[in-house]
Amino acid sequence: MPRKKKIEKEAAQPSEHLEKPWYRFWPEGVPKHINYPEIPLSDLLKNTAESNPNHVAIVYFDREMTYGELNLASDKFATALADLGVKKGDKVAFFLPNIPQFVISYYGAIRIGAIETAISPLYKEREVEHQLNDSEAETIVVLDLLYPILEKVLDRTRVKRIIVTGLKEYMPPAKAFLGSLLKKIPSHKVERKPNIHFFQELLSKYGANPPKVDINPNEDLVALQYTGGTTGISKGAMLTHMNLVSNAVACEAWLRGTKGHETFLTVLPLFHILGMTTGMNAPILLAGKMVILPRFDVVSTFQAIQKHRVTVFCCVPTMYAMLLAHPDLKKYDLKSIRFCISGSAPLPPEVQKKWMEIAGGVLVEGYGLTESSPVTHCNPLDKSMKTVNVGSIGLPWPDTDAKIMDVETGEKELGVNEDGELVVKGPQVMKGYWKMPEESAAVLRNGWLYTGDVAKMDVDGYFYITDRKKDLIKYKGYSVYPREIEDVIYEHPAVKICAVIGKPDPVASEIPKAFVVLKEGKTATEEEIKQFVNSKVAPYKAVREVEFRTELPMTLVGKVLRRVLQEEERQKAAKT
Repeated sequence: MPRKKKIEKEAAQPSEHLEKPWYRFWPEGVPKHINYPEIPLSDLLKNTAESNPNHVAIVYFDREMTYGELNLASDKFATALADLGVKKGDKVAFFLPNIPQFVISYYGAIRIGAIETAISPLYKEREVEHQLNDSEAETIVVLDLLYPILEKVLDRTRVKRIIVTGLKEYMPPAKAFLGSLLKKIPSHKVERKPNIHFFQELLSKYGANPPKVDINPNEDLVALQYTGGTTGISKGAMLTHMNLVSNAVACEAWLRGTKGHETFLTVLPLFHILGMTTGMNAPILLAGKMVILPRFDVVSTFQAIQKHRVTVFCCVPTMYAMLLAHPDLKKYDLKSIRFCISGSAPLPPEVQKKWMEIAGGVLVEGYGLTESSPVTHCNPLDKSMKTVNVGSIGLPWPDTDAKIMDVETGEKELGVNEDGELVVKGPQVMKGYWKMPEESAAVLRNGWLYTGDVAKMDVDGYFYITDRKKDLIKYKGYSVYPREIEDVIYEHPAVKICAVIGKPDPVASEIPKAFVVLKEGKTATEEEIKQFVNSKVAPYKAVREVEFRTELPMTLVGKVLRRVLQEEERQKAAKT
């Protein structure tokens, strides 16, 4: 029997008030405190495979893999890594999209005590080189299509072992053959070299007998998860086995799912912490079926939900907005969905309302950071919507405490409905940033994680994100929060996606400027959008400019990159 980690009273309830205000609206059936299994993260898969070996774990282009098969493949991969020289504490990078090989190699690597570091498939040479060097990775699992990017930076990294895989390896044979014949499924031939290995060849060569490794779940790292963080350049959040185990267990408790009977749509990128927890670790803990999509595509998403009767769908606001804007939306049956959780960016109330009207399932907003594995808050998954506060990120999760501190010093705790910096504490909070003690000390103070987000808590204990500290627009001394204006713009029936930034201005310091992508077949003028918004906000929040675009810069997760738009405006201002 695994040991249980008892959350100390001080950690679970560190502030003065023993009874938290949010406990009055606590979801029925969800424990406030959990005895987390004190186990390595890899045991989530091992335990589920032992108890549910014949349950379907992965569906990929209609090909199914059971938990027994998945665990066997992970054990073989772990054995191969160990024989190639990978040992406990070594860093293994994953430069992969959402494919079964990500899950297999991820669980195989951490099973022998290696530390994973996942690289975005959208990264270019400079970004790949930085993450490989900063993490000190010596082994990488790479998609053949992405190998040319890796190849250009290899001689400037520590990488010794390269394991190559492809999109077609776990597809149904007939579909893979047809895809190759019609050139619809791309691939790239990688030349054989002494340090290059091929995924399927390794699994064929090795048995399932990885070495036993002693792992301390509370202290040993399982992931260096890279993030822009609350400030500065990309840095590695040091996450322990218990950080990720506790967040998966809390997710299971919050969902109140039925073990072995839930189907998750794994479309959020697995390299991203939100996809990693809600699209892989939590489903594995629940013995759920993961329907894996290599990338987000509106029609493929609709088809997957309808065909596989998806019950849990975790996504980001821009994805929900794009699904709602598609002309074929009503042609698909989405009624199998029970619960949807939106994270990574603010969920516009209009998007939330429309999605629930059409799909039928409950859509609630949650909140988290890479530094917290990631989830810290979520609205109750309440079908009656009586305990769901639209516009709120909800309540802190089990064993998670939160409070609002003043933005200037971070030392004064603020009262109800006062805007300040959100700080959190719980078992999911990282140990710090990899090789960055000063940055770690700046965001981790007395066990509290300073999130960099401006928020408030209402009298009922629900939290609301006002905005990022660094995204605040300063208009003539007034603080303008982009999220508030974006929520209003999303109410316009012609708007598909939007973003608001502060444009440099010689008189006002900054003025609110909106970037808007319209729905297909819809029209709107700049003046129309401005009048629509400005009639609903205070004069100092008024949108001064609107720029229409066919697309906005986004992360692979679907978060609009405001900083890219801001940099464009700064460069324009510098030229005038």
